[in-house]
Amino acid sequence: MKPEILVMAASPSMSVMAQLEQHFVCHHVWQVAPDGRAAFIAGVAPNVRGVATTGMAGIGAALAAQLPRLEIVAVNGIGVDAVDFAALRPRGIRVTNTPGVLTDDVADLAVALLLAAARRIPSLDRYVRAGQWQAGMPVKPARALRGKVAGIYGFGRIGQAVAARLAAFGLQLRYWQPNVKEGVTVPRAASLLDLARDSDYLVVCAPGGAATRATVDAAVLDALGPEGTLVNIARGSLVDEPALADALADGRLGAAALDVFADEPSVPAALTALPNVVLTPHVGSLTVETRHAMGQLVVDNLLAHFGGMPLLTPVA
Repeated sequence: MKPEILVMAASPSMSVMAQLEQHFVCHHVWQVAPDGRAAFIAGVAPNVRGVATTGMAGIGAALAAQLPRLEIVAVNGIGVDAVDFAALRPRGIRVTNTPGVLTDDVADLAVALLLAAARRIPSLDRYVRAGQWQAGMPVKPARALRGKVAGIYGFGRIGQAVAARLAAFGLQLRYWQPNVKEGVTVPRAASLLDLARDSDYLVVCAPGGAATRATVDAAVLDALGPEGTLVNIARGSLVDEPALADALADGRLGAAALDVFADEPSVPAALTALPNVVLTPHVGSLTVETRHAMGQLVVDNLLAHFGGMPLLTPVA
């Protein structure tokens, strides 16, 4: 008999969705109106053995407690800060995520955001559309990338992929994270504050969670300075958003380029109103190829678990 699973969100890959239907009895929570989801889950909970979720949705203690037969939570994404491990560990519930397969696309977007902010592409697009070029309105020149310093906060797979791309633009590189990264040639700053102080661009690639919450605070933003640019493709929780909005509005920070926010999909009006901010809707991994690969890894982890095989990408 097929294992029963909760599917918290749809994959854009039709192949992934077809495989889930083929191998499991799927209870699609995402298809149910929000006000009916509690009753829907309660009706199927006794037999659910797996949950396919996303990095943003995760799984909380309340939902886990409703699922007495739960064995595995397969996260479609890298971040697991929304997973309540304290509720899962005592029950021996396994957790998997999808590292590696989204590294390149997220790194590509980080560089695209940095370039968009540095060369002011969104504002120049508005300038042309508004007829200001045709009217002879002056354009403020941007600054060149070459010779500048890019500091990378978090030097895992994605941080290193960002560094490799930025090196090709002639930027000098630094990184910071609490532990020293062995086997890399990029220098490590003494602290996040020192990294910001020494950087023209600060690219946030660190994991979310309590340990990193609001670590990019007013002091770090002030250290980055009026010519500095913050790029965040990690988690919105790492940045003190009110402090960021204030620094941008006051000119204490030059620009920001953000793909993630503290309370998605809500974006503070103080940020959307500013001309020196580039905003995208958490789309770092949103390509056809990567979303399929992520969904496939979710399927493969579920199949491995229920087939008695080792998990492909277990979270410790």
